[in-house]
Amino acid sequence: MSSAAEQETRAAQRETPGARRETPADQRKPRGDAPGRPSATAVGRPAGHRTTAVAPRRDRTSAPAAGPAVLPGSPEPLGARPCRGPDGAWGTNFALWAGGAEAVDLCLFDDDGHELRCPLTELTHEVWHGFVPGVLPGRRYGYRVHGRWDPWTGARWNPAKLLLDPYARAVDGDFALPAEVYGHVRDWPQQHVADTVRDDRDSAPYVPKGVVVGDDAAAGAPDEWTEDRRPKTPWAESVIYELHVRGFTMRHPGVAPELRGTYAGLAHPAAIEHLTRLGVTAVELLPVHQFAHEDHLLRRGLRNYWGYNSIGYFAPHAGYAAGGTRGQQVGEFRRMVRALHAAGIEVILDVVYNHTAEANELGPTLSLRGVDNRGYYRLQQDPRRYADFTGCGNTLNVVQPQVLRLITDSLRYWVTEMGVDGFRFDLASALARAAHGVDMLSPFLAVIAQDPVLRRVKLIAEPWDVGSGGYQVGAFPPLWAEWNDRYRDAVRDFWRGTLPDARELGYRLSGSSDLYERGGRRPYASVNFITAHDGFTLRDLVSYERKHNEANGEGNRDGSPDNRSSNCGAEGETDDPGVRALRRRQLRNLLATLLLSTGVPMLVAGDELGRTQGGNNNAYCQDNETGWLDWSLLEDPGWRALTELTARLIRLRRAHPVLRRPAFFSGVARPPEGLRDLAWFTPYGTEMTESDWYAPTTALGAYLSGRELPQRDAHGAPVSDDSFLALLHAGPRPVSFTLPGPPWARGYELLLDTAREEQHAPPGTLLAAGAPIELPERSVLLLRALTSVDLRQKTE
Repeated sequence: MSSAAEQETRAAQRETPGARRETPADQRKPRGDAPGRPSATAVGRPAGHRTTAVAPRRDRTSAPAAGPAVLPGSPEPLGARPCRGPDGAWGTNFALWAGGAEAVDLCLFDDDGHELRCPLTELTHEVWHGFVPGVLPGRRYGYRVHGRWDPWTGARWNPAKLLLDPYARAVDGDFALPAEVYGHVRDWPQQHVADTVRDDRDSAPYVPKGVVVGDDAAAGAPDEWTEDRRPKTPWAESVIYELHVRGFTMRHPGVAPELRGTYAGLAHPAAIEHLTRLGVTAVELLPVHQFAHEDHLLRRGLRNYWGYNSIGYFAPHAGYAAGGTRGQQVGEFRRMVRALHAAGIEVILDVVYNHTAEANELGPTLSLRGVDNRGYYRLQQDPRRYADFTGCGNTLNVVQPQVLRLITDSLRYWVTEMGVDGFRFDLASALARAAHGVDMLSPFLAVIAQDPVLRRVKLIAEPWDVGSGGYQVGAFPPLWAEWNDRYRDAVRDFWRGTLPDARELGYRLSGSSDLYERGGRRPYASVNFITAHDGFTLRDLVSYERKHNEANGEGNRDGSPDNRSSNCGAEGETDDPGVRALRRRQLRNLLATLLLSTGVPMLVAGDELGRTQGGNNNAYCQDNETGWLDWSLLEDPGWRALTELTARLIRLRRAHPVLRRPAFFSGVARPPEGLRDLAWFTPYGTEMTESDWYAPTTALGAYLSGRELPQRDAHGAPVSDDSFLALLHAGPRPVSFTLPGPPWARGYELLLDTAREEQHAPPGTLLAAGAPIELPERSVLLLRALTSVDLRQKTE
């Protein structure tokens, strides 16, 4: 790098050192701006602005060698695709959408890191493309995109920065964030204008490269993949298990150390055995798209653990691969999917298409910003700034055709070539934003609704973002399920004794018809959850009333203070046997409530075995024992019993269609006996009235009738089931509860009592209809309603 004195004397309009020779700027036709507008200079100010400063520049002697000859190739498909050239020889076709660019260089890297530059001279419909003979799978590459530097109009092209192909199917190398990877001079003394000063240092030594992946490597062995059978679990029968690929097996004693924390580790029989023993039907994987770590975390010696910082929407995150990162991660991911499918488990990906790891105008230039900043991101009225509806610095501009194509191409790729069964869309409201706010007729939702591949998979929205009007729970169209945070809040409030009346709880336990019945949606549009990756674990929910996020290095300012939790009498871990017993009972109550509710239940990995994060409710940067599952908990009989209860509740749900109804309850009394498909009872054994719903309560009963369910089996025959009475009591003292008599039941069989520590087998106790029982404090009882015939058989 040259001296500061030499830098100050350089002309602002010099071409970037090492770049190929281009048409002089005064002979180019301006693209996307007013005719004749002067290009911004390397010092970051267009003509007419006051401040001038020169950015650091690379030494000219570091210019790379010219690459091999580039044939015209094809603009389709986008990305790097190995194929045969016009003479039949193998090579790779490269295609990059870069709408406003003036030139594009393909940069090829050998195993020693030496760079060869190949100008892509063919431009078709804003796609730069070319075929390079002899480039085969495993070759690393990137792009340098040339154009104007004019941050005041949103133009941030900088060919000194090596860019990751947005369509790269594998990524090799780690993202470090030294000053060289920023398109602007990150450490410019005047920080308020730092983003306007172009940094001309080469970023190639510091950024990962895309990897050419062959279709055979992407598809796995064809004879293996064609034998894959998707489970295709109906929505109403689904039980989702949210897990982290790395955290699930990092401490698993049954997984070989070299496989822990990887796709291969999750595919290991020991890992899958736990999932099948529980009985879950789908895993929802925290982000597995290639992601980068934030600068503020790296400076504190931390890493992004959750992965909500995507930079490569086609590439499995290389850090989770056991077998290599030169394309091997693709096959390893697919083998994981096959293993899960073979066990009857679907794979749902948590995807982050709302923003990227490039952050705001002060963030690094890694991919889309350098390809076409204005084409990919939403910019404010001052186009130097980014519109931020995500809280992460930027928002993808999904109304742009090329952005829609990027997202939908990515989604289809993961379905058709990687085998996944659905997606959970992080901050989905940001994707549904049109020109004037969130719109359920937005281009993104319209494209998904008509897509013959995507409309067939499971689609789950996180129905909010951080912008105005972003909270959209209940508003997404048919085909979509939603994370139902109102379910979470109502159940937490009920069990900590702060629910003001019974109305909210009644709606949430019965499928949230007030939110989802309109528009032809079903109860399974509600993904019911009590905990998720962000927030307290289930154990911490009953152990802490305040967040304890000091390990994150942000002074405990991060994470929500609204946890709706109760510590049961002591903050954090305690030796008090009374507090410990109450906490375990509350865990049983929460799990029973979740798995007996109408809708789709979602568990978080480890909640069934008492996992704790020590009160950290925002462990996004805790890639350590705080964030990983502690499998040694299963050695504790108490936590082992909780796991067994969870599995038993899932088996009960699977065995009884009345507990997983695909249609909403009507609540209408049907002749001749006046039975309802759903009836609510007070502790006096009487049906709840209007005034009861508006009154505070700690105890209520829900009767679910299994007669004449609104569904038919595959042969068209009507489906019927047992009827059940669920009793929930959140109060601190026992209450007398009169069990409903005829016509509801002639008697009852006790199946579940969360007041009991052990739940190995149904208690089998028979209870008289119309008679009072003592309902234990803070407990859930599940009773099977018996007819006269049932009662006679039980007593004979």
